[in-house]
Amino acid sequence: MDNWIVLVGVNHKTAPVEVREKLGTSGNSEEILSQLAQLSPLREVLFLSTCNRVEILFTTKQSAETGVKAVKQFLADFNQIPISQFENALYVYQQTEAVAHVFRVSSSLDSMVIGEPQILGQIKDAYRLALKHRLAGPILNRLLHKAFSVAKRIRTETKLAHHAVSISYAAVEMAKRIFSHLEGKKIMLIGAGEMAELAAQHLLNNGVKSIVVANRTLERAIELAERFQGKAISMEEIKEGLKEVDIIISSTGAPNFILLEKDVRQSMRARRHRPIFFIDIAVPRDIDPQINQIDNAYVYDIDDLQGVVEANKIKRQKEAQKAERIIEEETIKFKLWLETLSVVPTIIALKHKLEEIKHAELNKTFNQLKHLSEKDKEAIAVMTEAMIKKILHDPIQFLKQKENRERIDLYLDITRRLFNLDNHEEQERGYHKKTEFKE
Repeated sequence: MDNWIVLVGVNHKTAPVEVREKLGTSGNSEEILSQLAQLSPLREVLFLSTCNRVEILFTTKQSAETGVKAVKQFLADFNQIPISQFENALYVYQQTEAVAHVFRVSSSLDSMVIGEPQILGQIKDAYRLALKHRLAGPILNRLLHKAFSVAKRIRTETKLAHHAVSISYAAVEMAKRIFSHLEGKKIMLIGAGEMAELAAQHLLNNGVKSIVVANRTLERAIELAERFQGKAISMEEIKEGLKEVDIIISSTGAPNFILLEKDVRQSMRARRHRPIFFIDIAVPRDIDPQINQIDNAYVYDIDDLQGVVEANKIKRQKEAQKAERIIEEETIKFKLWLETLSVVPTIIALKHKLEEIKHAELNKTFNQLKHLSEKDKEAIAVMTEAMIKKILHDPIQFLKQKENRERIDLYLDITRRLFNLDNHEEQERGYHKKTEFKE
């Protein structure tokens, strides 16, 4: 095997956060990568560090085991921890398994939340860093660009990212069902729960115009309002505020409902019955479910949203199966390309030798036939070039044929022996060394 592709890593499935954080942080990525480049078995290298995974992707011309051993020792030395603290959490993939893993990670099939888009950007950042350090050669360049195109293909051909699998995203999805669009809508955030804040942020990211924050502690309301560039109000002003807002996200610790059916019914007259959407993430609930009986008023509590999430998880799993088939197909294609690499050095050596023979014989012929014009010489050179291409065509095509791959090592050996390529390359290296010594 001329080139091994190897991936060594840990992720949220194999290691707890206290192990992952010891093995590398994004802040150290450049330093880690520069030191990985010094490991003799490694040729091309990419280092990926996120909150959920630490992975080292590399190629080596030595055995995969040698490369893995060097990486393990590096991780131990760099992070000043014994190998025993993380070895059991490591996974190692080689060749097509490594390729498929890179495709799966790039496509967010290996993420904690399947379909989340952040990982692709993180891989692109890691790739840019590898390019900066000149550690991405022909194999990793091809692999990473293919990974990006696979991720794009999966986004295009499946609906992997179309179904919300978090409470906050589910709230946005439900809001989109009620309102044809979210642009220009206004939010009221009641309370300061984390999920409510996330939902508010997602809604703002989806075009919602402004936010009003109500909290039992006005200082906290002001703090949140400033974060969202909104307006703070007291709890007593909520009912009046219902006349203006379109979406209410509530997450307080109140023991009883803070909004009753009669409160909303009164505000609907002032609203001229424009739709109003309540997202109740509080337990116990903040919003009276009887509000659902009012025309154009919609109440969803935590169970409703969780139901959306669970249904969407099932949908995503079905889409993930489609994505896996795409990855399997693209992995096979990459494997076929990888297999052609083994014939490249022999083909190059064969072309190089025949080119040298051509030039030597042309020079000899032209020295003997002094009467030839430049036009005649050019015609002869073109003819010999065409002859060489035709001579090379069949053996090159033979070496590249798929059906010959199982015995390619034998065919390459025969080709190199027939054309004496190894001795020729040795002579070439010897000549260049002598030339360098003389200089």
